[in-house]
Amino acid sequence: MSNGADIKPTDLRGILKYVPRFQGQTFVISCDGIIVADENFANILTDIAVLRSLGIKIVIVHGIGHQIEELSRIRSIPITDSQGTGVADAATLDLAIRASSRVTHLVIEGLTQNGLKAALTNAVRAVPLGIIKGVDHQFTGRVDRVDKEFLAQLIGSQVIPVVNPIGFDRDGRPLRINSDLLAAELAEALNATKIIYLTPHEGLEINGKLQHQIAAAALRAVLESKPDSINEPMRSTAAHAVKAVETGTPRIHLLDGRLLDGLLNEIFSNEGVGTLIHGNEYQQIRQATKRDVRAIYNLTRQAVKREELLYRTQAAIEKNVEQFYVFEIDENIIACVSLQVYPDRQKLAELGSLYVMPFYHHRGVGKKMVEYAGMMARERGATAVVALSTQAFSFFTSVCGFEEAEKDVLPESRLKTYEESGRNSKVLTKKL
Repeated sequence: MSNGADIKPTDLRGILKYVPRFQGQTFVISCDGIIVADENFANILTDIAVLRSLGIKIVIVHGIGHQIEELSRIRSIPITDSQGTGVADAATLDLAIRASSRVTHLVIEGLTQNGLKAALTNAVRAVPLGIIKGVDHQFTGRVDRVDKEFLAQLIGSQVIPVVNPIGFDRDGRPLRINSDLLAAELAEALNATKIIYLTPHEGLEINGKLQHQIAAAALRAVLESKPDSINEPMRSTAAHAVKAVETGTPRIHLLDGRLLDGLLNEIFSNEGVGTLIHGNEYQQIRQATKRDVRAIYNLTRQAVKREELLYRTQAAIEKNVEQFYVFEIDENIIACVSLQVYPDRQKLAELGSLYVMPFYHHRGVGKKMVEYAGMMARERGATAVVALSTQAFSFFTSVCGFEEAEKDVLPESRLKTYEESGRNSKVLTKKL
């Protein structure tokens, strides 16, 4: 029996601050067949009930590869493909239908136990994959059309659509569809803001290193040039994630569905537990507004204590908030930088208040903020940028291409405040 100490008020606050951001949005949750068979699946369904209680619309897609392989062994029936990407002969399709029926039942049973309404749908029209490179894929299909009006009606009636990886052609004949592809197609049709792939893997690895976040464009480049550098089980999922971002789904999450509380921790925390795949690398950077003032103040407070940044009151930040740019993940600010242009001093701009949350260090966020500030400075007519630093000067010189300079490069008014501060910061400059 659990006690009250298991739930901390800070945990609840951490979740509740996301509610206005996610309320009314649609999340597509794709569960690998292995995850459905895992003992943690019951916890996942409870987490889905939490999401629904917060006003988040949910669509569930499930895989059946694990179950097809299991049925094949039990019944001694050879199969041609278990993942919905290769050739599916008649025997494989028959096992796929049987496996799908069983898995869908488990999903709906679990949702029912959590007090949620759910329905299996035939909302996906499919067509045969056909002959590819001379190989007839027989009963393997791809998505032709999604009946989004039907799905929207169910969602509007507080029903969770459960979509299994069996589609039907216009004559009602079943076809096996890959569940990763299916999730991407559903997200596009429903204008979902997230796809969450629950897999039996920690996340996306490139050259053996877990990627906590990566831009879709960068991932596409890796898939095209060095696909073998991606952990093999995740290559197909990665490809579908890139497609989903390019067709309008802003965020794709890949995480281990066997991890207790993994789904909630991925959605309701800055750090997450898996891999986030997002759009354009600068898409997450925007100009700050007055509603960001408190977040910027709180973000930089620890750096001020360590004398890494100059102290600014909330009032001072608010007064000059148009000078700030922030880096967001799911509308949560994890980095900031300020930019002030001195047109009267050889079109010079000053970059300041650069701070990145410790969890995101060594992931290129700071460099992106500096580069973005440089772009904005150029747009405003600056030909050079200056930065003052007491502890991060090696970052500016070795990572961002700045050079140390004399303090007299500063405008007269700025030089005065520099000397009055007594911080003895290094002065660094870079031509734009």
